[in-house]
Amino acid sequence: MNGLSFSELCGLFCCPPFPSRIAAKLAFLPPEPSYKLTPDESGTKFSIEFNDKAEWQYSDRERENIEVFYTRTSRGNRIACMYVRCSNNNRFTILFSHGNAVDLGQMSSFYVGLGSRINCNIFSYDYSGYGASSGKPSEKNLYADIEASWHCLRTRYGIAPENIILYGQSIGTVPTVDLASKYEVGAVILHSPLMSGMRVAFPNTRRTWFFDAFPSIDKVPNVQSPVLVIHGTEDEVIDFSHGLAIYDKCPRAVEPLWVEGAGHNDVELYNQYLDRLKQFVTVELVN
Repeated sequence: MNGLSFSELCGLFCCPPFPSRIAAKLAFLPPEPSYKLTPDESGTKFSIEFNDKAEWQYSDRERENIEVFYTRTSRGNRIACMYVRCSNNNRFTILFSHGNAVDLGQMSSFYVGLGSRINCNIFSYDYSGYGASSGKPSEKNLYADIEASWHCLRTRYGIAPENIILYGQSIGTVPTVDLASKYEVGAVILHSPLMSGMRVAFPNTRRTWFFDAFPSIDKVPNVQSPVLVIHGTEDEVIDFSHGLAIYDKCPRAVEPLWVEGAGHNDVELYNQYLDRLKQFVTVELVN
């Protein structure tokens, strides 16, 4: 998430903007695409081609386990979707909403590694305006994007809600909380969550203003699924206090993971990250 200039800060106080403008300024940093989707002769099936920015770490064998396609959102955008088959005997599939400065190509190696280690298949998508997805990133598009992805997972792959884990990272926790407040699922994982856009920009904000964006703190009390909150104690982008507050508001929060010394972009590098996920997915959710 980005800071605001002095003139923009003044503008917030003198003439509060629409939430979408705050959202775009703070949250969306779509990178130059790291992949493209190429249709076959029929135009109905697609293959993924990575460029150097994707930093693909596996072989063609693993790439064959990645299915890619487009789906249309309720707001008319065509978004790129990715289904990574990591296991043949898995119970859970993760619906993963990634961070604000990456796309599917850059996340693909991580998905393969994560899914194989915790025995889950992974479904992900690029937000409107990211990667090969059309449109522009906005708060409303975030919600439409994950809703379209949810319906793909339910209808195209026939996966029941109780076998779906919603995983959101950073800005991805926003659509994740929104969806989880509407549907009961197997579980929810909130990785470096934020309370709201204004609370990130102005840490002393104590309420949700009418022009605020991403008001997850007001939605998370409606989440009826088990929730695992993960946050680095030294997060320099979304302060650790956001994770604590979200955790306190979750009706069915499980033991959180506070990664001592971790920042915003390195939580996954700590051993306890994978250990806690394995414990949650393979032990706590099946008992």
